[in-house]
Amino acid sequence: MHYVKAKGILSSKNGMNLYRGCSHGCIYCDSRSSCYHMEHAFEDIEVKENAVELLAYALKHKRKKCMIATGSMTDPYIPLEMEIGNVRKALALILEYGFGFTAITKSDRILRDLDLLQQINEKTKCVVQMTLTTYEEALCRKIEPNVCTTRKRFAVLKRLRDAGIPTVVWLSPVLPYLNDTEANISGILDLCAEAGVYGVICFGMGLTLREGNRAYFYKQLDRLFPGLKELYMEKYADQYVIESPNSRRLMQLFHETCSARHMVHQNEQIFTYLQTFEEKGSAEQLTLWNFTL
Repeated sequence: MHYVKAKGILSSKNGMNLYRGCSHGCIYCDSRSSCYHMEHAFEDIEVKENAVELLAYALKHKRKKCMIATGSMTDPYIPLEMEIGNVRKALALILEYGFGFTAITKSDRILRDLDLLQQINEKTKCVVQMTLTTYEEALCRKIEPNVCTTRKRFAVLKRLRDAGIPTVVWLSPVLPYLNDTEANISGILDLCAEAGVYGVICFGMGLTLREGNRAYFYKQLDRLFPGLKELYMEKYADQYVIESPNSRRLMQLFHETCSARHMVHQNEQIFTYLQTFEEKGSAEQLTLWNFTL
């Protein structure tokens, strides 16, 4: 862990990353890619020591309320968050200034902040996005070794459902010859339906590899699945998009299952939902205003 002074905290699309780097150890992580210009070891978490102050200033001076998002580059609920608490401090500010919130995570640590998530959702809108990759627990422990398994994430989704907080699942990535099976996709979608998720995001049955994360991924394949790296190199060489040989059949299964289980499965529709700020209580206020008139 090391500290830095950040110049800003919100992107042009109102996303924030309070940390850089991650300790979850997912073997496929795109955030390891060289294009992100991380100047330190990926597991050496960079903490933006002035992030909370920057966020307070940004929210105070924003002209229009919006959804604030986190988790696109670094899971906000890495173990270090339980010590530093920047995410919780950020949530308190988002609640105070009346903004909406959405986060992408793989961790059940998000339940620590259930009270704030509920309060934000009662006032505006809060959506939790959870990544699910494998129905099989043993495989999950191999490819995502330092984070809670799929069953615990499923329990989080149900807890959020019961708390009235909407959820979205990322079905990603699908690793050829590892989790690109009908049983895996169907199993994950069954969990999503049981947990009552709003929708499932899927960019295809595959993953992306580029300079930086490709080398790490292949090293982990060698360690965990001997012989699989050579198969990848022979079939995909240096391709950026690594598509499963079963892609067409699995995508058909994905869309048909989501449709039958009443889960939104068009990415654009889900992203529009995630980006749309909603201020609850306005309808009641309008009714009261009309009655008063």
